[in-house]
Amino acid sequence: MIQPVRSLKITPTHLERKAIIYIRQSSPKQVRLNTESQRNQRALVERAQSLGWSQARIVVLDADLGQSATSKEGRDDFTQLAADVALGHVGIIFGWEVSRLARNNADWYQLLDLAAVVGALIADIEGVYDPRSYNDRLLLGLKGTMSEAELHMMRQRLNAGRLSKVERGEYIQHLPTGLVRIEDGRVEKDPDEQIQRCIALVFSTFAELGSGLKTLHFLKAHHILLPRHQTSGLRKGELLWKEPTESMIIEILHNPAYAGAFVYGRRPIDPMLRKAGRRGSGVVRKPMEEWMTLQQGVYPAYISWEQFLCNQARLAENTEGKHRRSKQQFRGRVEPHGKGKRCSKG
Repeated sequence: MIQPVRSLKITPTHLERKAIIYIRQSSPKQVRLNTESQRNQRALVERAQSLGWSQARIVVLDADLGQSATSKEGRDDFTQLAADVALGHVGIIFGWEVSRLARNNADWYQLLDLAAVVGALIADIEGVYDPRSYNDRLLLGLKGTMSEAELHMMRQRLNAGRLSKVERGEYIQHLPTGLVRIEDGRVEKDPDEQIQRCIALVFSTFAELGSGLKTLHFLKAHHILLPRHQTSGLRKGELLWKEPTESMIIEILHNPAYAGAFVYGRRPIDPMLRKAGRRGSGVVRKPMEEWMTLQQGVYPAYISWEQFLCNQARLAENTEGKHRRSKQQFRGRVEPHGKGKRCSKG
């Protein structure tokens, strides 16, 4: 790193306050694999010292590692940083670049406004800026806009690359429990015969009983656990045997991969339905005619495609019947109150 020159913008008042080193990477995968970025960000401690801050006044905030900067939701350290700035406890904020602090202008300009009110400085690898200065604020605003635009462009490129792979049939899709991808890229049924039998039992029981809830009652009555590969959390990648739930059964019945089909665009994310700070929220289940890609015979099948279609029709009928019964029950509760007693003549 280039040794910084002591900035004239730094006053004794700034040095009496805290120097905050804000460290962030966008995902747990980046935290695990891109260790050089984290090392560079932590080196900002040395830069703060070279600019005059004592070690006792330097605070490193790194609890937001693995969190996206598209929003402040879920970023506890960023929220704490903004609060400390507002209270006048911060003399300077260090970020390797603007994108470490924020990827949207709303959060970025809020931080700039707070810093300007209390006289806090902002520094990145290129310089030290005073948000109260017109030229510095103009430059910081431009950096924030570029950071937000960069994120938009990255998403566009990633999405275009993903769709290109889908069209070529090269996209590697997450597989449900019961299917595994071997070293040469081919997909096979899980070699564990117990897993195969449990998945097959869900389909055969539903075919016989015709209801997800009845299938659940059957599995529970026979003390049958369902296998599930964890896709997140502390036990990510592990196979767990869990008590069945109706949602687990419905998820299995709705998944076209068990019928050997590769599908893309079945459950896209609607930005309008996303809930801040909740990963995986905003998912919308699209009808089959709106799926972007449907290729049959790609995976080894537990059921035929015809059986899959029959299952979907039966599930739709069950859902419609449940809604109809709910409406009837609701009317039954409301109507007596609506009728009341009729007054007698005379």
